Amino acid sequence: MITGDMLVGDALKQGDPQKIFDVLASYGMHCMGCVLARGETVAQAAAVHGVSVEEMLEKLNAAAE
Repeated sequence: MITGDMLVGDALKQGDPQKIFDVLASYGMHCMGCVLARGETVAQAAAVHGVSVEEMLEKLNAAAE
């Protein structure tokens, strides 16, 4: 299960990385290999991109199934 306090890089390992990346990319998060992806939590990424963390987590967890 992907949570808000999980690092973005770790979230990509919770299922099919491409499906999870597609969800993140739909929110404008295209740089999954950058330094911030390795040290930023899902909640922090959502805040920076101005999106609802709850909505993002719902979509990420659906993609991870």
